[in-house]
Amino acid sequence: MKKISVILSVMAAIVLAACSSIDCPVKNKVETTYALKKPNGKTDTLGIDTLSVWIHRIEYKDGKRDSTVINRLCGSKGTSFAVAMSYVMPEDSLFTLLKNNKGGEWRDTICVSKENTEHFESVDCRATYFHQITALTYTKNGIDSIKLNNREVNYDTSEHFYLYLKADR
Repeated sequence: MKKISVILSVMAAIVLAACSSIDCPVKNKVETTYALKKPNGKTDTLGIDTLSVWIHRIEYKDGKRDSTVINRLCGSKGTSFAVAMSYVMPEDSLFTLLKNNKGGEWRDTICVSKENTEHFESVDCRATYFHQITALTYTKNGIDSIKLNNREVNYDTSEHFYLYLKADR
């Protein structure tokens, strides 16, 4: 009889432990990555240039404002940047400012249209949204072109956009 009660106790402990484990992803931030590229496809560095990025959003659900700033990304580390996407807005707008050491400034706007899909992991995990990029528009003051590399935005950290800056900056 003791053996049966021990076995039942062990089985109950295993079942309870399995039910209480939370399997939330460690990196549950959904963001797009912009990689700076040269026309030949190699990685570009900002070098002496600096790039700043602003985002101003108003979320539909609760009206809270969300601003993200990348302030003066530069040098050899300035080869890419990641920006979190809004949860429910159909379009995100990024405002960029590119400066060089000669006093030149170029302001551009990047608009990313997307479809938002609610992603459910568990009731214990934070709510997230995945996105599918449907369209891309941008101004061409300091930006030469932007190529869409990966339209699926989820936990994957791959490069979504290749950003080509004008050579005469």
